[in-house]
Amino acid sequence: MATITKKDLIDRITDRTTIKRPTVKTVVQEFLDQVITELKKGNRLEFRDFGVFEVKQRAARSAQNPKTLERVEVPAKRTVKFKVGRLMRESLEDPATRGKPAVVVPAKARIAAKVEA
Repeated sequence: MATITKKDLIDRITDRTTIKRPTVKTVVQEFLDQVITELKKGNRLEFRDFGVFEVKQRAARSAQNPKTLERVEVPAKRTVKFKVGRLMRESLEDPATRGKPAVVVPAKARIAAKVEA
């Protein structure tokens, strides 16, 4: 399994579009900065069919150092939780679609398909 970096994503977007690399880099960085800013405010970010990012409060707890077996108090902290969206979950579960980009079907088309069936 490979590790994909931000640079790799920027290069892929640049190759697949007519947008120049500096512009793609600026947009990707601004997107990431906005995600961090909203999470810092405690806001929930929902990207339909992709997933949801939200901040959760973890309670203080007592833990144990596995090396020394000494008890250690771990303070309460905020952490980010990600819940996978429907299209991503389905894409990951179906081996036939691995490696292929998810096809996003607009909600109106999904509803129309259900009505016709």
